[in-house]
Amino acid sequence: MKIEADLHIHTVASGHAYSTVEEITKEAAKLGLKMVALTDHGPALPGGAHPYHFWNLRIMPTKLNGVRILKGVEANITNLDADLDLPVDYLETLDIILAGFHPKCGYESGSVEQNTAVLVKAINNPLVDFIVHPGNAKFPIDPETLVNAALEKSVPLEINNSSFLPTSSREAAVSYDLQIIKLAKEKGLPLVLSSDAHIYTQVGKVDKAVELIEEEGVSYKQVLNTSVSAVLDYLAKRRALR
Repeated sequence: MKIEADLHIHTVASGHAYSTVEEITKEAAKLGLKMVALTDHGPALPGGAHPYHFWNLRIMPTKLNGVRILKGVEANITNLDADLDLPVDYLETLDIILAGFHPKCGYESGSVEQNTAVLVKAINNPLVDFIVHPGNAKFPIDPETLVNAALEKSVPLEINNSSFLPTSSREAAVSYDLQIIKLAKEKGLPLVLSSDAHIYTQVGKVDKAVELIEEEGVSYKQVLNTSVSAVLDYLAKRRALR
């Protein structure tokens, strides 16, 4: 299985990532990727990009080094209402909006039921295009409730390759993600496989995520970002819901 689009990548603007847009797109082109999404952390994360960084993404070219660029954000869920850390008028200027939990960003982990309910609220937000790294024991969730909510709104869930690396801070990611993958296969929920690259050498690296879904027999057709056209069609449908 091979992805055409890596939809979760960080630049130096995230504060704790280490590559430029030029370095990222050059690496993507070398790997044969057709699309990358620049999804720097929102401002609630310590060291995250300033809100105006996202407003000014309008100056970014739509293609660099032959690679299509989506201008986006990895927005932080900040409270029980699943509010995000950028104003709506800023979010509406972006091509793609990811949302998820991060420590020290306003929302601190609660019970399984509470965490799941908050992620369901994020799924119900028409501005949110997919949920990032839901598999994390620091923010425990009920996978079946989450998958059912995502299926109802046709919002993919991410299988985040960086969660499986030795450097990851996400606990029990494999256990949670395997449950999500099995339920997604059973119910037909689309998935997104992402690198969550914080340096250009990680761009397009989804090998561990691929291993997990192939072990469970998930078809490449169920992975949204194996096709650029499927990604663009999906995002167009999301915009029509706003």
